[in-house]
Amino acid sequence: MFTVRVELGERSYPIHIGSGLLRQHELILPHLQQQKVAVVTNPVVGELYLEELSNALAAQGVTVVPIVVPDGESYKTWETLNTITDRLLAHRCERKTALIALGGGVIGDLAGFAAAIYLRGVPFIQIPTTLLAQVDSSVGGKTGINHPLGKNMIGAFYQPRLVLADTDTLNTLPDRELAAGLAEVIKYGLIRDRAFFEWLEQEIDRLTARDATTLAQAVRRSCEIKAEIVAEDERESGVRALLNLGHTFGHAIEAGLGFGTWLHGEAVAAGTMLAARLSRDIGRLSQADVERIADLFRRAKLPVAAPDLGVARYVELMGLDKKVEQGRIRLVLLESIGRGFVTADCPPQRLEHVLGGLSQHA
Repeated sequence: MFTVRVELGERSYPIHIGSGLLRQHELILPHLQQQKVAVVTNPVVGELYLEELSNALAAQGVTVVPIVVPDGESYKTWETLNTITDRLLAHRCERKTALIALGGGVIGDLAGFAAAIYLRGVPFIQIPTTLLAQVDSSVGGKTGINHPLGKNMIGAFYQPRLVLADTDTLNTLPDRELAAGLAEVIKYGLIRDRAFFEWLEQEIDRLTARDATTLAQAVRRSCEIKAEIVAEDERESGVRALLNLGHTFGHAIEAGLGFGTWLHGEAVAAGTMLAARLSRDIGRLSQADVERIADLFRRAKLPVAAPDLGVARYVELMGLDKKVEQGRIRLVLLESIGRGFVTADCPPQRLEHVLGGLSQHA
């Protein structure tokens, strides 16, 4: 087992990464303030892992309240959030009742937001079961729901007490979901760690083949990078914005196509390619690096061509991004592989040129 710590003073917490962690109740019990927990999950993950987790906790005298909500990005809504709070109230959950998210990014975002607002805040634990959630969404305290006009537009920063990443859960992940998680793994190499990107180039075939040791190493390094950035900038006032490489474009893709049509990681991969081409067009990134990035995404079985929503629609949706300041779109771009930067000064004609040429990259 590897342990990475997110250093946030009194709110610091561990990320445990390893095999068979769901059964290790001793990792969870120290973070409970009473012998009762509510577990939020979906039918797919619940069928696979809810009983295993519940039995491990029940054996230690912990009462488990299961809350099963529909599966999918399209259900990350007020209605689903209300379902969670209704169940918490019906079962008399108190301020010391921990809320556990058992699932992927959607479950983590929903449960985390519920934990932030229920009784003005209850203890929260993340048990991510997808690669994307293990390397990204479960770490750092971003929680929220979608709005028809934009992704994650309503939410809160609310840190968990613990992240428990059982890498065994990746064995049951569909290939498409595994690939989506790799998009976020590749992102870390692009924004912060060239050596990690080069390691991914060497190991990508083992990752797609689900080699357990290689996957655990990828999860560990991704979490280390994210933990470093979150410790520097918890509320995204500075360097944390780098974690959104590909996301301003990607969120526009998700909203424009309809939430759930493309997986988040698929949209991030295509969005990262748009960011790479824009970086090239403003003279920051070489064409060779653009091609190198595209090659790694292809080998990870991810899209490198974004859907053509039309320039005006892209600009409209990107204008709703949470990083917009005084009406100006702030973009995360690349100086080189391993070095990202944030800018609000990208010439509009360059952005429109990249968006207008989408059909060329199909």
